This record gives sequence, C-alpha cells and structure tokens, in this order.
Amino acid sequence: MIKINITSVYVDDQAKALAFYTDKLGFIKKTDVPAGEFRWLTVASPAEPDGVELLLEPSEHPAAGTFKNALVADGIPFTQFAVDDVYAEVERLKGLGVTFTQEATDMGPVVTAVLDDTCGNLIQLAAMK
Repeated sequence: MIKINITSVYVDDQAKALAFYTDKLGFIKKTDVPAGEFRWLTVASPAEPDGVELLLEPSEHPAAGTFKNALVADGIPFTQFAVDDVYAEVERLKGLGVTFTQEATDMGPVVTAVLDDTCGNLIQLAAMK
C-alpha cells in the first residue's frame, strides 16, 4: 500500500516560511535538520502531528521560480488545506495580517478562499459543505 507522508511547497525563504506556516497558519514544526546550505524543514497539523508533513522546500531550482510565478500570475493556488469553516478561518487569519487574493466563496458543494503565503505561493483553504 502506498500512502502520502510528505508533500512539498516551494518557498523563497525557509525561516520566513516556517514563521508564516506556524505563527499564522497554526502548523507545528515537525523536522528541522541541516541539508547542505538549506534545511530539511517540515511542518504538520497539530490535529495530526504524525500525519502528512509539508516540506518547506527551497525554491532554488531555476524552474521553481518560473513555475511559482506563472501560477500566481494566473491566480492558481499551489496547494490546498482543509479547514472546518472557511469563513471563520479567513477572519482569524485576516486578524493575523494574512492577505487573501480570494475571499471565502461559496462554490456549491465547497467553500474556498485563497491566501498569499508571503513565500511566493497562493494557498487555497477549502471546506466541504
């Protein structure tokens, strides 16, 4: 059986990303070890600390910047996180200074919102109704 244990998001600055993903989004730091000039740096949900980890991957590869910029220019989120209540989460995050490119929007069976992670990515929040 194959299961997902780590997925990545490319970030411009690992320290800034760690602060945003923990202080603003509420993830917990899971792994932080040196890996050459960068770090193997992961965060996880406090609701599932031993669940899927998000690797804050340095966007040093030349293609990463082009890819990220194209997604942002087109308004496409790099990844999606589940929340219980998108409207409440948007208000909580706005109170912490998080910028949204799409407000909480009823899309039929799901409510979504899109935020700027300050590290070069748009991230979608979603909740099934």
